[in-house]
Amino acid sequence: MKAARFFPGRTFARILRNALCLSSLLVPLAIGSGQSGDAVRYSDSGPEPMLEQVFRQIERNRLDLALDQVDALLHIWPNFRLGHLIRGDLLLARASALTTIGNAPNAPAERLADLRDEAVARIRAYRDKPPVDRVPRYLLQLPADQRHAVVVDTRRSRLYLYENVDGRPRFVADYYVSHGRLGSEKMREGDKKTPLGVYQVTGFLPPARLTSFYGAGALPINYPNAWDRKQGRNGHGIWLHGTPSDTFSRPPRASDGCVVLANPDFLALNNSLNGESVPVIISDSVEWLTLDDWQAERAEFNRALEQWRRDWESRDVERYLANYSPQFSAGGKDFTAFARQKRDVSASRQWIKVDIRKLSTFRNPGRDPLVVVTFEQDYRSDSLTSVMRKQQYWQKENGRWRIVFEGEA
Repeated sequence: MKAARFFPGRTFARILRNALCLSSLLVPLAIGSGQSGDAVRYSDSGPEPMLEQVFRQIERNRLDLALDQVDALLHIWPNFRLGHLIRGDLLLARASALTTIGNAPNAPAERLADLRDEAVARIRAYRDKPPVDRVPRYLLQLPADQRHAVVVDTRRSRLYLYENVDGRPRFVADYYVSHGRLGSEKMREGDKKTPLGVYQVTGFLPPARLTSFYGAGALPINYPNAWDRKQGRNGHGIWLHGTPSDTFSRPPRASDGCVVLANPDFLALNNSLNGESVPVIISDSVEWLTLDDWQAERAEFNRALEQWRRDWESRDVERYLANYSPQFSAGGKDFTAFARQKRDVSASRQWIKVDIRKLSTFRNPGRDPLVVVTFEQDYRSDSLTSVMRKQQYWQKENGRWRIVFEGEA
Protein backbone atom coordinates (compact mmCIF):
# COMPACT_ATOMS: atom_id res chain seq x y z
CA MET A 1 0.00 0.00 0.00
CA LYS A 2 1.32 3.38 -0.98
CA ALA A 3 2.11 5.65 1.98
CA ALA A 4 0.04 8.82 2.36
CA ARG A 5 1.81 11.94 1.15
CA PHE A 6 1.61 15.26 2.97
CA PHE A 7 1.19 18.49 1.06
CA PRO A 8 4.52 20.38 1.37
CA GLY A 9 4.95 21.74 4.88
CA ARG A 10 6.64 24.93 3.72
CA THR A 11 3.42 26.02 2.04
CA PHE A 12 1.41 24.98 5.09
CA ALA A 13 3.82 26.90 7.34
CA ARG A 14 3.36 29.99 5.19
CA ILE A 15 -0.41 29.60 5.52
CA LEU A 16 0.02 29.29 9.29
CA ARG A 17 2.12 32.42 9.47
CA ASN A 18 -0.28 34.41 7.31
CA ALA A 19 -3.44 33.23 9.01
CA LEU A 20 -2.06 33.50 12.52
CA CYS A 21 0.06 36.62 11.95
CA LEU A 22 3.08 34.75 13.34
CA SER A 23 5.74 35.95 10.91
CA SER A 24 7.08 38.46 13.43
CA LEU A 25 7.15 35.83 16.18
CA LEU A 26 9.62 33.42 14.58
CA VAL A 27 12.48 34.03 16.98
CA PRO A 28 15.00 31.40 18.10
CA LEU A 29 14.15 29.47 21.24
CA ALA A 30 16.64 29.13 24.07
CA ILE A 31 18.22 25.67 23.99
CA GLY A 32 16.70 23.53 26.71
CA SER A 33 13.80 25.87 27.44
CA GLY A 34 11.07 23.99 29.24
CA GLN A 35 13.06 20.76 29.54
CA SER A 36 13.03 18.73 32.73
CA GLY A 37 15.60 19.90 35.24
CA ASP A 38 15.47 23.54 34.11
CA ALA A 39 14.09 26.27 36.33
CA VAL A 40 10.41 27.01 35.78
CA ARG A 41 10.04 29.61 33.06
CA TYR A 42 7.25 31.69 31.62
CA SER A 43 4.74 29.81 29.44
CA ASP A 44 6.02 26.35 30.31
CA SER A 45 2.64 25.36 31.77
CA GLY A 46 -0.28 23.97 29.80
CA PRO A 47 -0.24 22.94 26.11
CA GLU A 48 2.09 25.71 24.93
CA PRO A 49 5.39 23.74 24.85
CA MET A 50 3.81 20.90 22.86
CA LEU A 51 1.88 23.31 20.63
CA GLU A 52 5.13 25.13 19.94
CA GLN A 53 6.73 21.87 18.82
CA VAL A 54 3.82 21.22 16.46
CA PHE A 55 4.40 24.57 14.76
CA ARG A 56 8.16 24.00 14.65
CA GLN A 57 7.73 20.66 12.91
CA ILE A 58 5.34 22.23 10.40
CA GLU A 59 7.82 25.01 9.66
CA ARG A 60 10.51 22.35 9.06
CA ASN A 61 8.19 20.45 6.67
CA ARG A 62 8.00 17.48 9.06
CA LEU A 63 4.25 17.14 9.00
CA ASP A 64 4.24 13.50 10.07
CA LEU A 65 6.11 14.45 13.25
CA ALA A 66 3.76 17.41 13.71
CA LEU A 67 0.81 15.04 13.57
CA ASP A 68 2.46 12.78 16.16
CA GLN A 69 2.94 15.83 18.41
CA VAL A 70 -0.72 16.84 18.02
CA ASP A 71 -1.86 13.31 18.87
CA ALA A 72 0.31 13.33 21.99
CA LEU A 73 -1.08 16.74 22.96
CA LEU A 74 -4.69 15.58 22.51
CA HIS A 75 -3.98 12.47 24.56
CA ILE A 76 -3.26 14.77 27.52
CA TRP A 77 -5.93 17.39 26.73
CA PRO A 78 -8.62 15.56 24.73
CA ASN A 79 -11.06 18.51 24.66
CA PHE A 80 -8.49 21.06 23.41
CA ARG A 81 -10.38 22.34 20.36
CA LEU A 82 -7.43 24.20 18.87
CA GLY A 83 -5.47 20.94 18.86
CA HIS A 84 -8.29 19.18 17.01
CA LEU A 85 -8.42 21.98 14.44
CA ILE A 86 -4.69 21.71 13.70
CA ARG A 87 -4.92 17.92 13.55
CA GLY A 88 -7.70 18.16 10.97
CA ASP A 89 -5.64 20.55 8.86
CA LEU A 90 -2.64 18.23 8.98
CA LEU A 91 -4.77 15.32 7.77
CA LEU A 92 -6.28 17.43 4.97
CA ALA A 93 -2.79 18.51 3.95
CA ARG A 94 -2.09 14.92 2.88
CA ALA A 95 -4.44 15.29 -0.05
CA SER A 96 -4.51 18.90 -1.18
CA ALA A 97 -3.32 22.41 -0.57
CA LEU A 98 -4.93 24.31 2.28
CA THR A 99 -6.14 27.85 1.71
CA THR A 100 -6.58 28.78 5.38
CA ILE A 101 -6.32 27.44 8.89
CA GLY A 102 -9.43 25.48 9.72
CA ASN A 103 -10.16 24.16 6.23
CA ALA A 104 -13.10 22.02 7.27
CA PRO A 105 -16.11 22.57 4.98
CA ASN A 106 -19.07 24.50 6.37
CA ALA A 107 -17.25 25.29 9.60
CA PRO A 108 -18.61 28.40 11.42
CA ALA A 109 -16.41 31.34 10.44
CA GLU A 110 -16.69 32.98 13.89
CA ARG A 111 -15.61 29.78 15.66
CA LEU A 112 -12.59 29.43 13.39
CA ALA A 113 -11.60 33.05 13.95
CA ASP A 114 -11.78 32.48 17.72
CA LEU A 115 -9.46 29.46 17.47
CA ARG A 116 -6.98 31.38 15.30
CA ASP A 117 -6.94 34.17 17.88
CA GLU A 118 -6.26 31.62 20.61
CA ALA A 119 -3.38 30.15 18.60
CA VAL A 120 -1.85 33.60 18.18
CA ALA A 121 -2.13 34.34 21.92
CA ARG A 122 -0.65 31.03 23.01
CA ILE A 123 2.25 30.99 20.54
CA ARG A 124 3.07 34.65 21.16
CA ALA A 125 3.21 33.97 24.90
CA TYR A 126 5.61 31.09 24.30
CA ARG A 127 7.89 32.77 21.77
CA ASP A 128 7.86 36.30 23.17
CA LYS A 129 8.27 35.59 26.87
CA PRO A 130 8.91 38.26 29.51
CA PRO A 131 12.60 38.58 30.48
CA VAL A 132 13.32 36.05 33.22
CA ASP A 133 15.42 38.57 35.16
CA ARG A 134 12.60 41.12 35.46
CA VAL A 135 9.51 41.55 37.62
CA PRO A 136 6.15 43.25 37.08
CA ARG A 137 6.34 46.92 37.93
CA TYR A 138 3.18 46.75 40.00
CA LEU A 139 4.39 44.50 42.84
CA LEU A 140 6.37 47.15 44.72
CA GLN A 141 6.09 45.67 48.19
CA LEU A 142 4.35 42.63 49.68
CA PRO A 143 3.86 42.28 53.45
CA ALA A 144 5.61 39.34 55.10
CA ASP A 145 2.34 37.43 55.59
CA GLN A 146 1.31 37.81 51.93
CA ARG A 147 2.50 34.63 50.22
CA HIS A 148 1.37 35.22 46.64
CA ALA A 149 0.29 37.84 44.13
CA VAL A 150 -1.40 37.55 40.73
CA VAL A 151 -0.79 39.77 37.70
CA VAL A 152 -3.04 39.58 34.61
CA ASP A 153 -2.01 40.89 31.18
CA THR A 154 -5.15 41.20 29.04
CA ARG A 155 -3.24 42.05 25.87
CA ARG A 156 -1.19 38.86 26.11
CA SER A 157 -4.13 36.81 27.47
CA ARG A 158 -1.86 35.72 30.30
CA LEU A 159 -2.05 35.36 34.09
CA TYR A 160 1.19 35.34 36.12
CA LEU A 161 1.48 33.91 39.63
CA TYR A 162 4.24 35.18 41.93
CA GLU A 163 5.34 34.18 45.41
CA ASN A 164 6.74 36.48 48.05
CA VAL A 165 10.37 35.64 48.85
CA ASP A 166 11.66 38.04 51.51
CA GLY A 167 9.63 40.88 49.99
CA ARG A 168 10.73 40.17 46.42
CA PRO A 169 8.28 38.67 43.90
CA ARG A 170 9.46 35.40 42.37
CA PHE A 171 7.78 33.80 39.37
CA VAL A 172 5.84 30.58 40.00
CA ALA A 173 3.66 29.90 36.94
CA ASP A 174 1.64 31.52 34.19
CA TYR A 175 -1.52 30.52 32.37
CA TYR A 176 -3.48 31.38 29.24
CA VAL A 177 -6.67 33.33 30.07
CA SER A 178 -9.69 34.84 28.39
CA HIS A 179 -11.07 38.27 29.27
CA GLY A 180 -13.87 40.65 28.30
CA ARG A 181 -15.24 40.24 24.79
CA LEU A 182 -15.23 44.04 24.33
CA GLY A 183 -11.78 44.54 25.82
CA SER A 184 -10.53 45.97 29.10
CA GLU A 185 -10.96 49.08 31.30
CA LYS A 186 -14.44 48.37 32.58
CA MET A 187 -16.53 51.48 33.29
CA ARG A 188 -20.12 50.37 33.77
CA GLU A 189 -22.41 47.43 34.39
CA GLY A 190 -22.91 45.26 31.32
CA ASP A 191 -20.17 46.78 29.13
CA LYS A 192 -18.54 43.31 28.73
CA LYS A 193 -15.11 44.66 29.62
CA THR A 194 -12.54 43.51 32.17
CA PRO A 195 -11.54 46.07 34.82
CA LEU A 196 -7.99 47.40 35.12
CA GLY A 197 -6.55 48.07 38.54
CA VAL A 198 -5.45 46.63 41.88
CA TYR A 199 -7.93 44.18 43.39
CA GLN A 200 -8.17 41.52 46.07
CA VAL A 201 -9.59 38.01 45.98
CA THR A 202 -12.47 37.96 48.44
CA GLY A 203 -13.11 34.21 48.72
CA PHE A 204 -13.58 30.94 46.86
CA LEU A 205 -16.80 29.64 45.34
CA PRO A 206 -16.69 25.83 44.88
CA PRO A 207 -18.39 24.15 41.89
CA ALA A 208 -21.24 22.94 44.14
CA ARG A 209 -22.35 26.55 44.63
CA LEU A 210 -22.16 27.44 40.91
CA THR A 211 -23.64 26.42 37.61
CA SER A 212 -21.52 24.21 35.34
CA PHE A 213 -20.60 27.30 33.28
CA TYR A 214 -17.95 28.22 35.88
CA GLY A 215 -16.23 24.85 35.80
CA ALA A 216 -13.75 24.13 38.60
CA GLY A 217 -14.82 27.12 40.71
CA ALA A 218 -14.48 30.88 41.05
CA LEU A 219 -12.37 33.44 42.89
CA PRO A 220 -14.37 36.70 43.18
CA ILE A 221 -12.45 39.99 43.31
CA ASN A 222 -13.48 43.28 44.91
CA TYR A 223 -14.46 45.20 41.77
CA PRO A 224 -15.44 48.02 42.04
CA ASN A 225 -12.79 49.03 44.56
CA ALA A 226 -12.62 52.41 46.30
CA TRP A 227 -10.76 54.03 43.40
CA ASP A 228 -13.24 52.64 40.85
CA ARG A 229 -16.14 54.13 42.81
CA LYS A 230 -14.34 57.46 43.06
CA GLN A 231 -13.99 57.42 39.25
CA GLY A 232 -17.68 56.62 38.79
CA ARG A 233 -17.17 53.02 37.66
CA ASN A 234 -19.81 50.45 38.51
CA GLY A 235 -20.76 46.83 37.91
CA HIS A 236 -20.29 43.65 39.90
CA GLY A 237 -19.52 39.94 39.69
CA ILE A 238 -15.96 40.06 38.30
CA TRP A 239 -14.34 36.71 39.02
CA LEU A 240 -11.43 34.50 38.11
CA HIS A 241 -13.10 31.21 37.15
CA GLY A 242 -12.94 28.00 35.13
CA THR A 243 -14.69 26.71 32.02
CA PRO A 244 -17.57 24.26 31.40
CA SER A 245 -16.49 20.62 31.56
CA ASP A 246 -16.83 20.17 27.78
CA THR A 247 -14.62 23.22 27.06
CA PHE A 248 -10.88 23.21 27.58
CA SER A 249 -10.39 26.95 26.93
CA ARG A 250 -12.19 29.95 25.51
CA PRO A 251 -11.05 32.53 22.93
CA PRO A 252 -8.91 35.44 24.20
CA ARG A 253 -11.94 37.74 24.25
CA ALA A 254 -14.92 35.69 25.32
CA SER A 255 -16.18 36.65 28.79
CA ASP A 256 -18.56 39.31 30.06
CA GLY A 257 -15.67 40.82 32.04
CA CYS A 258 -14.28 37.94 34.10
CA VAL A 259 -10.83 36.39 33.75
CA VAL A 260 -11.32 32.78 32.63
CA LEU A 261 -8.81 29.91 32.93
CA ALA A 262 -8.88 26.32 31.72
CA ASN A 263 -10.07 24.10 34.57
CA PRO A 264 -6.67 22.39 35.14
CA ASP A 265 -5.05 25.84 35.30
CA PHE A 266 -7.72 27.18 37.66
CA LEU A 267 -7.23 24.18 39.96
CA ALA A 268 -3.45 24.65 39.93
CA LEU A 269 -3.81 28.34 40.73
CA ASN A 270 -6.35 27.76 43.49
CA ASN A 271 -4.24 25.01 45.04
CA SER A 272 -1.24 27.37 45.12
CA LEU A 273 -3.29 30.09 46.81
CA ASN A 274 -4.79 27.63 49.34
CA GLY A 275 -7.48 30.02 50.54
CA GLU A 276 -5.21 33.07 50.59
CA SER A 277 -6.76 36.50 50.01
CA VAL A 278 -4.39 37.36 47.20
CA PRO A 279 -3.90 40.71 45.41
CA VAL A 280 -4.83 40.63 41.71
CA ILE A 281 -3.39 43.35 39.47
CA ILE A 282 -5.06 43.52 36.05
CA SER A 283 -3.24 45.46 33.32
CA ASP A 284 -3.77 45.87 29.60
CA SER A 285 -0.02 45.46 29.08
CA VAL A 286 2.32 44.48 31.92
CA GLU A 287 5.41 46.66 32.41
CA TRP A 288 8.56 44.75 33.39
CA LEU A 289 11.42 46.19 35.45
CA THR A 290 14.92 45.03 36.20
CA LEU A 291 15.46 44.31 39.88
CA ASP A 292 17.60 47.43 40.20
CA ASP A 293 14.86 49.65 38.73
CA TRP A 294 12.20 47.89 40.79
CA GLN A 295 14.16 48.44 43.99
CA ALA A 296 14.76 52.08 43.07
CA GLU A 297 11.03 52.71 42.49
CA ARG A 298 10.13 51.02 45.75
CA ALA A 299 12.74 53.00 47.69
CA GLU A 300 11.58 56.28 46.15
CA PHE A 301 7.98 55.67 47.13
CA ASN A 302 8.85 54.42 50.62
CA ARG A 303 10.72 57.68 51.23
CA ALA A 304 7.55 59.61 50.41
CA LEU A 305 5.47 57.42 52.73
CA GLU A 306 7.99 57.80 55.54
CA GLN A 307 7.99 61.57 55.04
CA TRP A 308 4.20 61.61 55.44
CA ARG A 309 4.48 59.61 58.70
CA ARG A 310 7.19 61.86 60.12
CA ASP A 311 5.37 65.03 59.11
CA TRP A 312 2.27 63.78 60.92
CA GLU A 313 4.32 63.13 64.07
CA SER A 314 5.88 66.59 63.84
CA ARG A 315 2.50 68.23 64.55
CA ASP A 316 3.43 70.79 61.89
CA VAL A 317 0.08 70.64 60.16
CA GLU A 318 1.20 72.52 57.04
CA ARG A 319 4.08 70.08 56.52
CA TYR A 320 1.62 67.23 56.99
CA LEU A 321 -0.94 68.69 54.55
CA ALA A 322 1.77 69.18 51.92
CA ASN A 323 1.65 65.40 51.48
CA TYR A 324 -1.93 65.64 50.20
CA SER A 325 -3.09 66.59 46.71
CA PRO A 326 -5.40 69.58 46.18
CA GLN A 327 -7.58 66.97 44.43
CA PHE A 328 -7.77 64.87 47.62
CA SER A 329 -11.15 63.61 48.78
CA ALA A 330 -12.26 60.99 51.29
CA GLY A 331 -15.20 60.36 53.58
CA GLY A 332 -17.27 63.03 51.86
CA LYS A 333 -14.61 65.71 52.46
CA ASP A 334 -12.63 67.59 49.86
CA PHE A 335 -9.13 68.88 50.58
CA THR A 336 -10.35 72.16 52.10
CA ALA A 337 -12.66 70.45 54.60
CA PHE A 338 -10.03 67.81 55.39
CA ALA A 339 -7.36 70.47 56.02
CA ARG A 340 -9.67 72.43 58.30
CA GLN A 341 -10.40 69.34 60.39
CA LYS A 342 -6.70 68.43 60.67
CA ARG A 343 -5.76 71.94 61.77
CA ASP A 344 -8.39 71.81 64.51
CA VAL A 345 -7.30 68.37 65.74
CA SER A 346 -3.58 69.12 65.62
CA ALA A 347 -3.97 72.18 67.82
CA SER A 348 -5.33 69.97 70.62
CA ARG A 349 -2.50 67.41 70.56
CA GLN A 350 0.67 67.70 72.66
CA TRP A 351 2.37 64.74 70.98
CA ILE A 352 1.66 62.21 68.20
CA LYS A 353 3.23 58.83 67.44
CA VAL A 354 2.38 56.86 64.27
CA ASP A 355 3.62 53.36 63.41
CA ILE A 356 3.03 51.55 60.11
CA ARG A 357 2.91 47.75 59.94
CA LYS A 358 2.02 45.07 57.36
CA LEU A 359 2.69 47.42 54.49
CA SER A 360 1.79 46.58 50.89
CA THR A 361 2.33 48.89 47.94
CA PHE A 362 1.09 48.18 44.42
CA ARG A 363 1.49 50.42 41.43
CA ASN A 364 -1.85 50.83 39.68
CA PRO A 365 -1.73 49.87 35.97
CA GLY A 366 -2.29 52.71 33.55
CA ARG A 367 -0.80 55.87 32.18
CA ASP A 368 -1.00 57.90 35.39
CA PRO A 369 1.59 57.18 38.15
CA LEU A 370 -0.67 55.92 40.94
CA VAL A 371 0.25 53.70 43.90
CA VAL A 372 -2.18 51.81 46.15
CA VAL A 373 -0.93 51.55 49.74
CA THR A 374 -2.46 49.39 52.46
CA PHE A 375 -1.14 49.10 56.00
CA GLU A 376 -1.98 48.73 59.66
CA GLN A 377 -1.82 52.15 61.28
CA ASP A 378 -1.06 52.40 65.00
CA TYR A 379 -1.87 55.96 66.08
CA ARG A 380 -1.13 57.23 69.59
CA SER A 381 -1.31 60.67 71.13
CA ASP A 382 -1.79 62.25 74.55
CA SER A 383 -5.58 61.96 74.14
CA LEU A 384 -6.28 59.15 71.64
CA THR A 385 -5.06 55.67 70.72
CA SER A 386 -6.34 53.73 67.70
CA VAL A 387 -5.31 50.88 65.42
CA MET A 388 -6.87 50.55 61.97
CA ARG A 389 -6.30 49.14 58.50
CA LYS A 390 -5.84 52.08 56.15
CA GLN A 391 -5.69 52.32 52.37
CA GLN A 392 -4.33 55.27 50.45
CA TYR A 393 -3.96 56.17 46.78
CA TRP A 394 -0.87 58.22 46.01
CA GLN A 395 -0.41 60.06 42.72
CA LYS A 396 2.69 61.79 41.43
CA GLU A 397 2.08 65.50 40.86
CA ASN A 398 4.84 67.79 39.58
CA GLY A 399 7.44 65.19 40.49
CA ARG A 400 6.18 64.57 44.05
CA TRP A 401 4.04 61.77 45.44
CA ARG A 402 0.85 63.05 47.07
CA ILE A 403 -2.22 61.37 48.56
CA VAL A 404 -5.40 61.73 46.49
CA PHE A 405 -7.64 59.38 48.45
CA GLU A 406 -7.61 57.48 51.75
CA GLY A 407 -9.92 55.49 53.94
CA GLU A 408 -10.28 52.33 56.01
CA ALA A 409 -9.22 49.16 54.18
